Amino acid sequence: MKLNRINILKLRNIAIAGAFLFVTSSCLNDLDVKVNDDELFTSEQFYANPASYKQFLAKIYAGLAVTGQKSANGDSDLGAEDDGGPNEGFSQYLRGYWQLQELTTDEAIIAWGESDNPTIKDLNFNTWNADNVFNEAFFARVFFQVGLVNEYLRETTEEKLSSRGVSESLKAEIKTFRAEARFLRALSYYHAIDIYGKMPFATEDQEIGSGVKPVMQSRDFMFNYVINELNAIEGDLPAPRMNEYGRVDKAAVWMLRAKLYLNARVYTGADKSTEALAEVEKVIGSTYKVAQIPYANLFKADNHINGAQEEIIFPIAFDGIKTRTYGGTTYLVHASCTNEVGLTLGIDFGWQGYRVRPEFMQSVGNTDQRVMKVAGNSDPASITDYMKFDQGAKLIKFSNKNSNGSNGSDANFVDADFPLFRMGDAYLMYAELAVVNGKGSVATALTYVNALRTRAGVATVLQSALNADFILNERARELYWEGYRRQDLIRFGKYLSGYTWQWKGGSMNGSDLASFKLLFPIPNKYLNLNSNLSQNPGY
Repeated sequence: MKLNRINILKLRNIAIAGAFLFVTSSCLNDLDVKVNDDELFTSEQFYANPASYKQFLAKIYAGLAVTGQKSANGDSDLGAEDDGGPNEGFSQYLRGYWQLQELTTDEAIIAWGESDNPTIKDLNFNTWNADNVFNEAFFARVFFQVGLVNEYLRETTEEKLSSRGVSESLKAEIKTFRAEARFLRALSYYHAIDIYGKMPFATEDQEIGSGVKPVMQSRDFMFNYVINELNAIEGDLPAPRMNEYGRVDKAAVWMLRAKLYLNARVYTGADKSTEALAEVEKVIGSTYKVAQIPYANLFKADNHINGAQEEIIFPIAFDGIKTRTYGGTTYLVHASCTNEVGLTLGIDFGWQGYRVRPEFMQSVGNTDQRVMKVAGNSDPASITDYMKFDQGAKLIKFSNKNSNGSNGSDANFVDADFPLFRMGDAYLMYAELAVVNGKGSVATALTYVNALRTRAGVATVLQSALNADFILNERARELYWEGYRRQDLIRFGKYLSGYTWQWKGGSMNGSDLASFKLLFPIPNKYLNLNSNLSQNPGY
């Protein structure tokens, strides 16, 4: 039983199924969320139940995992998208984020064609444009999340709570709820900063129905806004590991600030390595730790209770019964394997989708046990036809098996949580700051690198081995398929040129990319909805 998580998931169910349906109002037109049918429930009727405040917060958390109400109630969410986007397989938040960060790099190439997945090949080839379906779907999902948070904050002001006669004890809880909601908005804005640079911007201060469309704000503006938001909410959040599993605490704030500062030179042109080091040291000094369990168990169906929860600072929670979505870890398990391999991962069949490109295997080597190659796999290293799944090295990572070998709760929908932030990454962030940026202690960095290698059963290294290429490759070995490869390659200056992989730029032998490919385009669909928006250069 996933006791802590099921409490959260039950709240997700009640929040909408028992109250009212949310839709976006033209999504990027005004970034507001409004009631779909006024005859269902008014906001005052909804909030008459004191439990509703936590229920709505659970809905916001759920937005990272599911696409609509069916999956929150234990049914498949095909055709049940909250954001009005394309089919749920395209629009689930984590699936969209993962595809933009991984399919566009050496860590993954997908074998699916245009008939069922229009424009997917353009992610493989780095040839996407402003009409790419998967880019459009993720863009919509990001700002749907923002809209949910804005509405929640509008409905939980001191004035509204007092008018409803909310007790002082509940007000104190809601103060924490509001901080969590603001963190989730900051998280989505961070993803938009990384992927789109500039973006439409709105907060709870914009009233529903005002007719004022959000304006485009620069990457610099958004960077500073998110940092200020994280600074503002930190004091209202619980200490590390003192919140329910799956909910935000102070360590999640430190980790998100560290991510922003680590990438600040890319985002703003300013080096924030000193600030990044301070945040990473807070995370490492917290009650989270590198879990002393087999590396593979970090990604199994019971990773909320098998010891991995000691390392996972912020997960996106999934449950084979309660979150029946074809995105998330269900996608990450099914799409990585054949039917035969799927049985060993606790699922009923494989989708034969993504595998890694040969350059990735050359970078990480064939001996590191963290790079979990399918046993007996002798596939051609070269990928001459991207639609042939038998070409390219087959790896596994996420699994629907529990750490004791039993299967997850459902053979189709996967139980494994996705570790959006974990301590292993914090260790490697410290190592990068020390080795590449000259901050912190290289000797300490070595202890962190070797701690991860020892946990994985891999030989330790000497300090002389530590350089920028080693750190980048070590991040690939430890963190492959965790959604960081594009960001890492950009930060290390290896995305556009200086490192080439098969089908990069659309040719089998690979080619350099134009500088505008460091960002994705603002989808044409939303440019047409809001004249305040403008396109990124090159598109």
